[in-house]
Amino acid sequence: MRQTWRWFGPHDLASIDDIVQAGAAGVVTALHHVPNGVVWTPEEIARRQAEVGVRKDGSPSGIAWEVVESLPVSEDIKKQQGDWRAHIANYKQSLRHLAAAGLEVVCYNFMPVLDWTRTELRWRLPSGGSCMRFDINDFAAFDIHILERPGAEGDYTNQITDAAARRFAAMDEEDRKQLARNVTMGLPGATEHMSLEDVRAHLGEYGRISPEQLRRHFIDFLSEVVPVAEELGMRLCCHPDDPPFPLLGLPRIMSTEADYRAILDAVDSPANGATLCSGSLGARPDNDLPGMMARLGPKVHFVHLRNVKRDTDALAGSFYEAEHLGGDTDMVALIAAILREEARRRAEGRVDHQIPMRPDHGQDILDDLGRRAQPGYPTIGRLKGLAELRGVMTALEHGTYGIGARQG
Repeated sequence: MRQTWRWFGPHDLASIDDIVQAGAAGVVTALHHVPNGVVWTPEEIARRQAEVGVRKDGSPSGIAWEVVESLPVSEDIKKQQGDWRAHIANYKQSLRHLAAAGLEVVCYNFMPVLDWTRTELRWRLPSGGSCMRFDINDFAAFDIHILERPGAEGDYTNQITDAAARRFAAMDEEDRKQLARNVTMGLPGATEHMSLEDVRAHLGEYGRISPEQLRRHFIDFLSEVVPVAEELGMRLCCHPDDPPFPLLGLPRIMSTEADYRAILDAVDSPANGATLCSGSLGARPDNDLPGMMARLGPKVHFVHLRNVKRDTDALAGSFYEAEHLGGDTDMVALIAAILREEARRRAEGRVDHQIPMRPDHGQDILDDLGRRAQPGYPTIGRLKGLAELRGVMTALEHGTYGIGARQG
């Protein structure tokens, strides 16, 4: 695997110098300041490439922007309303500009309204560190009592609605505001954040869109952009829903292996692929991550390696961001499946035999606790995760002891 690192641009507290010292081979970034639906210009792309290519002292960094995460899909495209056709045209033009700059892998998602959802951004761990957490009872408190979504109570069990009422009653006004901010924070690094009124407006419009219709909209989008990507030699890879189960009554269409298979089969192209995010998919107990990698492997163009620990085996339940080797996903088995896919690609002669990965998220530890970086993206926590993942990869690839080694 090619080891990369996510960077949010010059304002990221993790610098290019830090990334080089971490041993990452490349950078995953995006033009987070450009509004959704607007064309990414060659000038802005070149500026970001130049920023990645230099250290603080002005010397060359030796690393480059290798994966785009994310080129956002606008809400208008997802709902097929407003300027959605113009936004698709702009998306195609952005792909052309990225390809001209040498970029080939583009990660994106098709999550409606909220790009990812957590109820706590710095949940205290027994170790004294902190991490992000999704608590189903707190989320229900937000949904029922803060957002006041009509009919929300019907989406939860009586046990959860009762717990949510108790949680809400125990919160003061600042607690309630903080919970709302956490839930509506949106895509990391993005300039677009939603108010409660924004969320309510989107929910009203999505109320007329079924999961089947949203999937049709997704296929319509792919039918437009995938041929352009294939012509340009690019690989698009959709990130799964996070978390991978319905929230706020919204349709969720990228939560399971069956969801991925439906989309990959509907627009069958080497340019239409998947981002295998072990943390997002691992929050759902019926997702078999090593098996998904084995079966979807030829279409996996990007990998996020992180782990979560679920509170229960409920399909839609609470979880927190665990250590990379310490959650419910068997990370060793998953990495072994990825390495086997890479070996298969090499045997086929595929030029994309090396799959880019990044250590996704991480717990705030040591100096991270005072640094207050982008939630989920601490420098030391991710470095620890990368070191652990690198150790597993090294062991599995070892010529004497690793995969394919001859047994005595």
